[in-house]
Amino acid sequence: MPVTVNPNPSVRNRRAGTQTRSARPAEEPGLSLTVGLINNMPDAALQATERQFITLLEAASEGLSVRLSLYSMPGVPRTGTAARHIGKLYSSVEDLWDTQLDGLIVTGREPLAASLPEEPYWPSFTRVLEWAQTNTCSTVWSCLAAHAAILHMDGIGRVKNDRKHFGVFNCARVAEHSLTAGLPERIRLPHSRWNGISERDLTLSGYRVLTRSTEVGVDTFIRQQGSLFVFFQGHPEYEANTLLLEFRRDVRRYLEGESNACPSPPREYFDRDTEMELTAVLGETGIRPRVRLVELYRLLDDAEAENGWHSTATRLYRNWLELIAARKQLRSRHGAQGVPSNDELIPVSAS
Repeated sequence: MPVTVNPNPSVRNRRAGTQTRSARPAEEPGLSLTVGLINNMPDAALQATERQFITLLEAASEGLSVRLSLYSMPGVPRTGTAARHIGKLYSSVEDLWDTQLDGLIVTGREPLAASLPEEPYWPSFTRVLEWAQTNTCSTVWSCLAAHAAILHMDGIGRVKNDRKHFGVFNCARVAEHSLTAGLPERIRLPHSRWNGISERDLTLSGYRVLTRSTEVGVDTFIRQQGSLFVFFQGHPEYEANTLLLEFRRDVRRYLEGESNACPSPPREYFDRDTEMELTAVLGETGIRPRVRLVELYRLLDDAEAENGWHSTATRLYRNWLELIAARKQLRSRHGAQGVPSNDELIPVSAS
């Protein structure tokens, strides 16, 4: 079903000449879910990330009505087109404190400070985390947001890898859970990160690992915090060309001296001939780098990639929406205190 995006209420109120307090959106007949997206991605990726999650939720929401509200976090710098876009469609996370959502998705962003607690948005982020524990049925923490959340809750620090985990990786299901119901024993999902988390540290702190890769470690894990917290180190939401665009960015940074790390093409993503051509050109970047930059961009312009993880991503988020719907129905019948603490809730359908 189409996802309805709620406009920034402050803009709506200004146009109407009124000032009203932020409230939970009115629900439509039938089974309707209110979901928030806190989009912390940098300006260049802001609207693409927004589109990715809207498209994925639409694909996953068959039979469910989803009303999506977009939120921005104080301390995340915005300029130009991105700032104007946020002003029209996004609300501040400050509007969350007096309301509730059925589900919430929080993205990360490339860190600028030496440590995550030094990031200017850290106080807002930690308040969102604490709010989400009692004011959502379930919250998704994506990539760096997952690292930041477990650091705040349990002091689990991330560890930088020798090389970037970049590409599409095989992941195995290692625990049964309604979130992974209907998925095959092995799935493929995109990853794009330098840092990882120790599985031992997670399990000792009460987290439950659902999927992992022999190449890049933990993929998906969960923890019951009143709300069910779902953590993705990978990116199920990515579109077919997202890794290509990230690789193009990393190549530019390297060839223009912004980065010392020579990037490798994303694993298991391009066809073999394209991957071999890219690897050969990158091996000669010390010679006439600007010429090589043009050659690399030509190769990348001609490169093609397919979204081989779309069905997996849709299934994951379908299961997530069904889990939220089941929890919402229990709350409506019994109140918040009547919802079991067990994270194994049966979805509203077995589709």
